Amino acid sequence: MNKSNHKIFCVIPAYNEGKTIAEVVSSVKPYVDEIVVVDDGSVEEARRYLVPASGIIVLRHIINRGQGAALRTGTRYALKNGADIVVHFDADGQFAAREIGDVVKPIIKGEADVVFGSRFLSKRSEIPWFKRSVIIPLARLFNKIFLGVNLTDPQSGFRALSREAARKISINQDRMSHCSEILHKASVGGFKIKEAPITVVYHDFGQKFSGGVKIIKELFLGRLIN
Repeated sequence: MNKSNHKIFCVIPAYNEGKTIAEVVSSVKPYVDEIVVVDDGSVEEARRYLVPASGIIVLRHIINRGQGAALRTGTRYALKNGADIVVHFDADGQFAAREIGDVVKPIIKGEADVVFGSRFLSKRSEIPWFKRSVIIPLARLFNKIFLGVNLTDPQSGFRALSREAARKISINQDRMSHCSEILHKASVGGFKIKEAPITVVYHDFGQKFSGGVKIIKELFLGRLIN
């Protein structure tokens, strides 16, 4: 339960997540003040699971614009409605809502402006071998060389931003490369950055190698830091 004086909004981008969204929202609700679900152009069958309720706002994109675009929409709404801290959280059930408190704590204590969840600071995450040994090390190397960021987890969708950081870090990458974009902008923007250990439960293989290549192309085509 959020017992701080900080108003915490959780932004959850959702695209055809009808199987998991209700459970995810239910699990998150005790730990935040408001939940903003951004339906990123889901098909009608999935949309029926995305119903507004007390403390839950559902925003909708008419077409699928990508996770980065959904986070931008949700974050802007949160800021306009008084958020002191904005949490980004995936809709697929991979993250543990009980760890939201761990991720926002450094911001509440004034130790950080942006906190990135890391699968590599905890042994609880069972990361598929190819992702752990090939995809993520390459992403970490790319971020270090081209973006000047050296964190343990280069592609985590679980993060928290102070109001000031959320206001100044604009998300211009509409699709999956927004993770690297946020890391880079937090770093060059001079924000205090911390990582917090998180648990990730994989329900399927996850990102393929081709997905990583696509992220790199998006970053270069978007000139990395628009």
